Amino acid sequence: MSSSVVTITDAEFETEVLQAKQPVLVYFWASWCGPCQLMSPLVNLAATTYRDRLKVVKMEVDPNPVTVKQYQVEGVPALRLFQGDELLLSTEGAISKDKLDSLLDSHLNSN
Repeated sequence: MSSSVVTITDAEFETEVLQAKQPVLVYFWASWCGPCQLMSPLVNLAATTYRDRLKVVKMEVDPNPVTVKQYQVEGVPALRLFQGDELLLSTEGAISKDKLDSLLDSHLNSN
């Protein structure tokens, strides 16, 4: 079900996110994070819903401190939306499906 969400590491961040041809939603999470368990299905759904316009990747925070520090992820779950090396959107904490859709629609509706 979540096969459209790619798990990445610090080493893969530049290639998978910053050099991607389409916008990329990065989902920062942790195995010990309760709200992350609520957000994961929404992130998977967004990957399916927006698959023609958006790439979705997830990164576990604990084993990937370089990217976490670089993009100032201070709490999980966290979302960052990139277009190339430009950060378009940044949220921390669990959000609703409607809020996630609204945020993505506002940045992806240029098509």
